[in-house]
Amino acid sequence: QVQLVESGGGLVQPGGSLRLSCAASGRISSIIVMEWYRQDPGRERKLVARIGSDGTTTYADSVKGRITISRDNAKRTVYLQMNSLKPGDTAVYYCRIVTDGFKYWGKGTLVTVSS
Repeated sequence: QVQLVESGGGLVQPGGSLRLSCAASGRISSIIVMEWYRQDPGRERKLVARIGSDGTTTYADSVKGRITISRDNAKRTVYLQMNSLKPGDTAVYYCRIVTDGFKYWGKGTLVTVSS
């Protein structure tokens, strides 16, 4: 019933930018936390950024200064603006929302940073 759909992934050259979006649909009473994770082959899925209901943000050290997370509560959408992308940023990016009772994952969107 609850669905998260990511979009905005694709191929970008090093130094380029992408903006990922994740829109939530379905019956959701309250979204407490919205997050972005990423996972590349053979690696553990790791938190990239988090934004709380009060707007407080948290970033992984590897992306701090290059990535900005934001949310539009009316649209129930979380965004990840990525700048100065590096090959190491290549991964499948997943969004996750945390409600008062459940956690939901999107299916992921692939970001490839390569020349």
